[in-house]
Amino acid sequence: MPSSSERLSELLDPVSTVLLTVECQQGVVGPDSALPELAREARTSGALGNIARLVAAAHDTGVQVIHAIAERRPDGRGANRNARLFRAAERLPVQQLSGTAAVRVAPPIEVSEEDLVVRRLHGLSPIQGTDVDPLLRNLGCRTLVVTGVSANVAIPNAVFDAVNLGYTAVVPADAIAGVPSEYTPAMVRNTLALVATVATTDEVLGCLKQPRRRS
Repeated sequence: MPSSSERLSELLDPVSTVLLTVECQQGVVGPDSALPELAREARTSGALGNIARLVAAAHDTGVQVIHAIAERRPDGRGANRNARLFRAAERLPVQQLSGTAAVRVAPPIEVSEEDLVVRRLHGLSPIQGTDVDPLLRNLGCRTLVVTGVSANVAIPNAVFDAVNLGYTAVVPADAIAGVPSEYTPAMVRNTLALVATVATTDEVLGCLKQPRRRS
């Protein structure tokens, strides 16, 4: 029986793997975040740095990167108002407005020319109702590595949608963040581990950097 590291390596074939970053934008995880508690947790936990490491490794190994960004029009047209979260977001001092610095991918994550950036104006999921699924299919994706924020809402949405659509989800548990800090490991242990392969950033990096045997 193959070890857990061997199984992870099989899943992370660069040809059929895509790395997804979720809402790693300046207005969410940057210094001037609309959600300072979440931004602080993403940085102090090391999650944002780990995401940057994974993105850099993906660039080096030819793994496709997709950045999923949440934004809104200045007039709010098309945005949801059917949940408390959306109504609260309208009152935040920093708005995720299209075309502003708030919706740019936040340092230290670097965006290459080959990366795809998918922007959505509605909903809670970075996958459902966006261009992400058709892009994944056209890219021949079989395994989706999910990183970013938040472990409270968007990350579980992304993992569930990926699994429902037939992809294998891999979650580097130290490359996601939510609030409060103790919520993220509880979410991973009690929910995400039931439907995704949970790993660490170092384990994923080790698999991506392994030499591949030619068939």
